[in-house]
Amino acid sequence: MEDKYSIEDIKKLRIGIFALCVIILISFITISHNASIKKDGIGGTYNIYAVFGRTDGLNVGDAVRMSGVSIGRVVNASLDDNFKSKLTFEIDAKYNIPDDSSASIVSFGLIGGKYVEIDVGGSEDYVKPEDTLEYTQDAMVLEELLERIISMGKSKNKSNNASSNDAENLKDDNIIDGGDNE
Repeated sequence: MEDKYSIEDIKKLRIGIFALCVIILISFITISHNASIKKDGIGGTYNIYAVFGRTDGLNVGDAVRMSGVSIGRVVNASLDDNFKSKLTFEIDAKYNIPDDSSASIVSFGLIGGKYVEIDVGGSEDYVKPEDTLEYTQDAMVLEELLERIISMGKSKNKSNNASSNDAENLKDDNIIDGGDNE
């Protein structure tokens, strides 16, 4: 018995094979890109540390940047004895970081991921492997920022309403006073 496939079956088979090839290609590109990021700077790496009060949204594997250039990545996150977040950065050995530099957690955008930005200091001495960056700035939580903006707006409205009520009361007092003087 001979199985015959319809033209419609052959089209579906071709589309399925094409989709499978696209998925394999995208997977290969993603894996090779991640591997190249991890092995970027074959000359070696060194670890440094930074302690933050909060690191909301920052994950192991996220980038460490200096002046907009990726110089490493976050390789570990743990809590220290004071329950603060201690991050380990793996920095490409070809980059030297001044020892008075600061690290801050920033986001790519309103809904984007986060990364660590190292703001370059002016010192001529550099951070040594296994040293800790002394100056850090915690991650800003979007909900807290929105709360602050809303509360500032509410307090401004209250102060505007209070001053306009005071002005109305002064007008009323002047009208009453003016009426008594005549």
